[in-house]
Amino acid sequence: QVQLVESGGGLVQPGGSLSVSCVASGGTFSTLTMTWFRQAPGMEREFVAGMAWSGGSTGYADSVKGRFTISRDNAKKTVYLQMNSLEPADTAVYYCAARPGTIVRTTSEYYDLWGQGTQVTVSS
Repeated sequence: QVQLVESGGGLVQPGGSLSVSCVASGGTFSTLTMTWFRQAPGMEREFVAGMAWSGGSTGYADSVKGRFTISRDNAKKTVYLQMNSLEPADTAVYYCAARPGTIVRTTSEYYDLWGQGTQVTVSS
């Protein structure tokens, strides 16, 4: 069974940058579609970005397009989310989620592998 562990969250000022990572252990990472979701207090969990196992298919939420970049290193079993031009509205717990396959879906119910989350706070 694959386990996912996120890291890299923290406090950053508006306009700043932050990168979060998700390392997978166990199982076969290279066949997983990897995604990032986030959940702010009192809000539903929302899709942020996703990348299919081959890296050929990616997707982003409209709210982060042009600011966030997802990437993966299959050899390191790691997926990254580089976040630039951060805004207070980006404040949330960021979760890594995965499922075997080649399709990036934006609904959280589709994914059955989840990390514990890492807090990202954008504030001056």
